[in-house]
Amino acid sequence: MNKFLVTPFILLVRFYQLAISPWMGSNCRYQPTCSSYMIEALKEHGLLKGLWLGTKRIGRCHPWGGHGYDPVPKNKKE
Repeated sequence: MNKFLVTPFILLVRFYQLAISPWMGSNCRYQPTCSSYMIEALKEHGLLKGLWLGTKRIGRCHPWGGHGYDPVPKNKKE
């Protein structure tokens, strides 16, 4: 059930990666990129927490924000 709910959001991010991101240039402050982070967070944590983690990451992506390696936290349920 969770995969069914998450898939449309992953497809939206993939559309962004393929259609919009190439036109914006390579401006990523973090590794992995915010879009890759969002997909990984959705797969690891599900819809609600994955969206929350991805949105927080995008919110930190500004000139005065951090930079460098910032992986998705592991799911504590496993």
